[in-house]
Amino acid sequence: MSGVQTRPLLGVVLEKIAPKIGAKVIMEPKWNIVGQIIFKNGRQRYFRYSSIDLNPLGAALLAKDKDYANYFMRSMDYPSIEGRTFYSKDWAAAIESDQGIDAAYEYAQTLSFPVIVKPNSGAQGSGVFLVHNKSEFYRGLRAIFKKENVALVQRYVQGRDYRVVVLDNEVVAAYERVPLSVIGNGKSTIQELLETKAKKFVGASRDVKIQVDDPRIVQKVRAQSLVMTSVLKKGEQIFLLDNANLSTGGEAIDVTETMHHGYKKLAISLTKDMGLRFCGVDLMVSSDITQKPSKTGDFSILEVNASPGLDHYSKSGLKQRDIVENIYLKVLQKLEKMQ
Repeated sequence: MSGVQTRPLLGVVLEKIAPKIGAKVIMEPKWNIVGQIIFKNGRQRYFRYSSIDLNPLGAALLAKDKDYANYFMRSMDYPSIEGRTFYSKDWAAAIESDQGIDAAYEYAQTLSFPVIVKPNSGAQGSGVFLVHNKSEFYRGLRAIFKKENVALVQRYVQGRDYRVVVLDNEVVAAYERVPLSVIGNGKSTIQELLETKAKKFVGASRDVKIQVDDPRIVQKVRAQSLVMTSVLKKGEQIFLLDNANLSTGGEAIDVTETMHHGYKKLAISLTKDMGLRFCGVDLMVSSDITQKPSKTGDFSILEVNASPGLDHYSKSGLKQRDIVENIYLKVLQKLEKMQ
């Protein structure tokens, strides 16, 4: 079960706003995921899905590899999350490495359960598992290795999940990401509540990737001493995933105006230090984001994203839609000036 497939937001918005600066957008007509921007000065730029020509290629590719990005963030004293990469059986054999699934479990024990396991190059929260024991660990990692060769095992940190979007020297948007949840009505099962929520996403044109039999959802429900056929009391809320990505059914709460300047300064500095101009900085904050961050573990950097998709954020309200259009207008203006 998933939402309807819709055109990626970037192309739709660029077609709408490009005429404001005398530019034109040409979309590849078959799939509508790749486009060309032609500026009035004759310059041409390109985009694909949510990736656009503003960031340098090397820095953008580095950001896609979570382990490499974490290495450089740690080397610059940013508080990234402790973790290591491990390999599928075939990939470990190909590169002659002994860092396979069993080595991954040994490492997880040194971190102490629960731990996070996820694809090293994944996006939009796909394949992220919070695992509490050996059986869950092997189940989660094997699910990842069905699709990916490299997985990341990380220490689990708790707090509230935020995405801070930076464009050069400015935080242009910031929002809390709340994980997928359902609220009971005293009659429907968890599965029925989830199916109803998925239909609402379709009605709102949110391309949300939800599967009722997703092992992460089933595992999360079991961890709360429930099953998918359990009936929740009226008003009772339970969370169905540990990651809060909007693409997996999370909700956005805007904090652009309320977050402390210290967090904004941090996100801008990190973006520059990672060689990026347009970036989504993901933070896990254990304290109050409206208060000045300290150096005593108030927050951790989850990752940086060189092509921050704003599709779901833009659909969280009319104000957010206007914010996103303004962000991409600024991006266009900066692209036009690039040599």
